[in-house]
Amino acid sequence: MNKQQIVILGAGYGGLMTALHLQKKLKHHHTDITLVNKHDYHYQTTWLHETAAGTIHHDQTRIPLDEVIDKRRVHLVIDTVKAIQPDEKKVKLANSELTYDILVIALGFETATFGITGLKENAFMISTLNKARLLRQHLSYNFAQYHNEKKKNPARLNIVVGGGGFTGVEFLGELANRIPELCAEYDIDKAKVRVINIEGSPTVLPGFDPDLVEYAMNSLEARGVEFITGALLKECNPDNIVYKKNGMLTQIPTMTTIWAAGVKANPIVEVSGFQTNRGKVEVMEDLRAPGYEDVFVLGDCASIKDPETGQVVAPTAQMAVRQAKVAARNIIKRLKGEEKLEAFVPKTLGTVASLGNDDAIAVILKNWKIFGWKATFMKKMIDNRYLIRLGGWNLLFQKGKFNFFY
Repeated sequence: MNKQQIVILGAGYGGLMTALHLQKKLKHHHTDITLVNKHDYHYQTTWLHETAAGTIHHDQTRIPLDEVIDKRRVHLVIDTVKAIQPDEKKVKLANSELTYDILVIALGFETATFGITGLKENAFMISTLNKARLLRQHLSYNFAQYHNEKKKNPARLNIVVGGGGFTGVEFLGELANRIPELCAEYDIDKAKVRVINIEGSPTVLPGFDPDLVEYAMNSLEARGVEFITGALLKECNPDNIVYKKNGMLTQIPTMTTIWAAGVKANPIVEVSGFQTNRGKVEVMEDLRAPGYEDVFVLGDCASIKDPETGQVVAPTAQMAVRQAKVAARNIIKRLKGEEKLEAFVPKTLGTVASLGNDDAIAVILKNWKIFGWKATFMKKMIDNRYLIRLGGWNLLFQKGKFNFFY
């Protein structure tokens, strides 16, 4: 009897959790499970803003796959996906080719720059672990240069963050806490540092509870963050940016622009023959790609509508982890020959946004609003819970967050 070949593309939240569910549920002599990832580690995407600001070390964000995968049951392939051929049931990698019986696509996202002049070339992104590390090093470099140069260049101390969504606001919170440390380290007057957020909507965190948005802005402004809302970034140059507001163009000198305003699904998905909408596969309720009964699509690569609201569900880590559980169950059903698969119900227990290590806002159980240390405690407990699910108590004690009250 030939073993069924299950191939999982991507070891982010959705892909890795699918592999972990399957390695527990499936007997290895019935199936071969292959997990393909660009790196030999999984990184916490929701912690990248902390790594980028320098408030946590990158090793806390990075989790070696060897520490969570049972290699007796999951074959790990470190390679880059180049193409998916669903009609032939093949995946082309940079260095090899795989065939599959069941495929899980969880390739994550790439940054969307919306054609803004110079953004791709000159802005920093908080999209991968290495890009976050680069930004952290760049911040320290500019503070050090400002300290040592004879003719001071204010552009080194002007930091512009494009985008006031979750990523942008959470990074602003970490940055607001990090700036005093950098100023003390390099003997720089904090009053000379500007942290500026440019957001196209009338307010940051669009769609979030207005009371909590106001709390978040007050918290960040008290720590020196400037907000420019209703403004569009038009140009990003090596030493300045140009934004447009109320029909007027304004230039800000800066050598540090961080773009946190848009993501798109991995472009491989769109060119692989699937039915897509804005680059994402509009999956069926059981998370399969239309027309392909043995292809499951998760996370940032999947477009899922909430049946109650009709709105597309945000591809959060919480959603990806929940999708992984349903996908694993449905894969097992497919292996057993069952026709009726489980539907994914996109319900959320709540939403939490950190505003630095010691502040946060949250809406839980649909309408319960909390902020401050209570929300911070909840955010860190959520992070710790994921670590337990991923690698047990040992991983929690290695990587967990236990500084709940400071």
